[in-house]
Amino acid sequence: MAVLGKRTLDEPVTTLAGVGPRIAERLARLGITVIRDLVYHLPLRYQDRTRVTPIGALRPKLEVVIEGAVEHSQVQFGRRRSLVVSVADSTGVAVLRFFYFNREQQLRFVVGRTVRCFGEVRRGPHSLELIHPECRVLDESSTAALDARLTPIYPSTDGLHQALLRKLTTLALEVLVNDTGDSDQLDGLLRELLKRDVRLPTLTRALVFVHRPPPGAPLDELWQGSHPAQQRLAIEELLAHQLSLRRLRQRTKRLSAPRFASAPDLRRQVQEAFGFKLTKAQARVIGEIDRDLSRAVPMLRLLQGDVGAGKTAVAAMAATRALTSGYQVALMAPTELLAEQHTRTLKRWFTPSAIDVLPLTGRLRGGLKRQHQNLLKEPAPRLVVGTHALFQSAVEFARLGLVIVDEQHRFGVDQRLALLEKGAQGNFRPHQLIMTATPIPRTLAMTAYADLDISILDQLPPNRRPVTTTVIPETRRDEVIARVRDASAQGRQTYWVCPLIDESDVLDSQAATDTAAELKTALTPLRVGLIHGRLKEAAKLDVMQAFIHGAIDLLVATTVIEVGVDVANASLMIIENAERLGLSQLHQLRGRVGRGNAQSACVLLYKGPLSDTARHRLQTMRETNDGFEIAERDLTLRGPGEVLGTRQTGMAEFKIADLSRDRGLLPMVRELADRVLSSAPNLADRLIRRWLVDRVDYAKV
Repeated sequence: MAVLGKRTLDEPVTTLAGVGPRIAERLARLGITVIRDLVYHLPLRYQDRTRVTPIGALRPKLEVVIEGAVEHSQVQFGRRRSLVVSVADSTGVAVLRFFYFNREQQLRFVVGRTVRCFGEVRRGPHSLELIHPECRVLDESSTAALDARLTPIYPSTDGLHQALLRKLTTLALEVLVNDTGDSDQLDGLLRELLKRDVRLPTLTRALVFVHRPPPGAPLDELWQGSHPAQQRLAIEELLAHQLSLRRLRQRTKRLSAPRFASAPDLRRQVQEAFGFKLTKAQARVIGEIDRDLSRAVPMLRLLQGDVGAGKTAVAAMAATRALTSGYQVALMAPTELLAEQHTRTLKRWFTPSAIDVLPLTGRLRGGLKRQHQNLLKEPAPRLVVGTHALFQSAVEFARLGLVIVDEQHRFGVDQRLALLEKGAQGNFRPHQLIMTATPIPRTLAMTAYADLDISILDQLPPNRRPVTTTVIPETRRDEVIARVRDASAQGRQTYWVCPLIDESDVLDSQAATDTAAELKTALTPLRVGLIHGRLKEAAKLDVMQAFIHGAIDLLVATTVIEVGVDVANASLMIIENAERLGLSQLHQLRGRVGRGNAQSACVLLYKGPLSDTARHRLQTMRETNDGFEIAERDLTLRGPGEVLGTRQTGMAEFKIADLSRDRGLLPMVRELADRVLSSAPNLADRLIRRWLVDRVDYAKV
């Protein structure tokens, strides 16, 4: 391996000039411990300091360099003291505003002086402004050249300045260029695969380009992430993720699991208790699950279904096979509210068959909790439903054969893993069914869950009518209140959702507590209930029980009711400050209605002015009830990290790949993964180590 001096990419960052113990500790927070990690610590974005933008061409949100003469400078006093400086060129005038300044800075802005400033353009009270820009005074004796190339901006942490990161990546790139050991067969595989008409740079050239775009680099391509150098690295990063999941899947296949027998008698009894016929989609998915459960390899299956598609019934059918074979089944829900609902539903379905359905939540007290825990230590077929209480140390399973995780994105990786490990015995693992009512775009599912088999419930029960959605400004609030009264007169119930619990100085949203008080007055004598996240679990359950049994006409709630709440008589959903919520959340909330035979409606109340993103969200909700279509649009708007809930899934944020932008690369990435695993397994190991620093092992969950 060639070296620069004694340095290689595998050496500690402390061998670089300027990296002492304190800086090394800060770099370690970013997963940077060796020089190679610096090479793969890629810029988030770039600043263009290579040209001066005429003031007349400024637009909000642009980061620009401007140059002009100081026309006016003064300290303004208001809610916050600020230094305000007017700067003009031949095309217009802009304002520089500083909230933190000293006397020396104030004296720099002498009328007539020429200054060059860099900052982000924002809308001010009277004109466009740059808030706390970087400024330099120019005069005849101190002219300054503009930067020759784009300035990279890196992910950072407290105490690590961009200037230091740029210096260290420059040193790391010198090592890269002289360390031929980092070149590998992937460049050759790519050339072979892309014979067609795409030319991509080698790995080394791509890395150098992305860190230090040369003068004249195509700005539009860089902003969009479509430059061949960026695409070359995106392919490799996507490939590393794909390979890591395939490896973990291979490891899972080496484990063993129980083969479950068919369960015709128990299934017939449970289906009779359903009171409805399974849809064709449910029957198809149950068949897919049955094939998994009949094998001696742990099932790892993700069940996606839109709101109300009948995932719980599918889970119950899966449970019948485990129970008939003498095994225990654990269903974990994210909230006590949802666990309580699942317990109620499953008892109705299984009790006629003499199958115990045991609740195990934080609410369960004393003797009953110990009794249920003791029952689980017996190797008898039982179905336990709980929250995170299921994986506490006091809970022991004698014969756990199937783990069902509902609303999987609501759990942390460690929580789900802890429950799965409860059933681990040597090489034995329980089967696992992961369910989500938050549809995941196909692009994301193929990448983030490449280790799982995926089943999709793409059909709603025949009695489910699409919910009609209207978008109304808050100025027409009285009309919406009148709709609540009309719904109540027809014997129907209503949800009124507010994003916040109490007043906030930061968010000007109507608080749930105030809204409940206001609506009690406006809608006398209707019975108004209130539920929010700060209520104790027992109080939440009491309110929900009252709503379920018709003792409450209007339930004012925060988004605590987003998941799983099922009240067939509720036919009207009003979402206040709808512009503040994401598409997925809006869709989940809308799914709380439309569960009975009556035509249901959702009203999205908004406060203007709307941003482009908010307008697009509300328009999408009005146009479609299809959760998968909504998920695709959500991916485009928010990106994969937010759609998946990166922290919960354990899927690391991509450094350069973008699943919404790069979805077209995935077929090639999957073909590359096949080739690498079959012909170059050592390359797979290197790619995984190179890109997945501190990767969470989430294939088990």
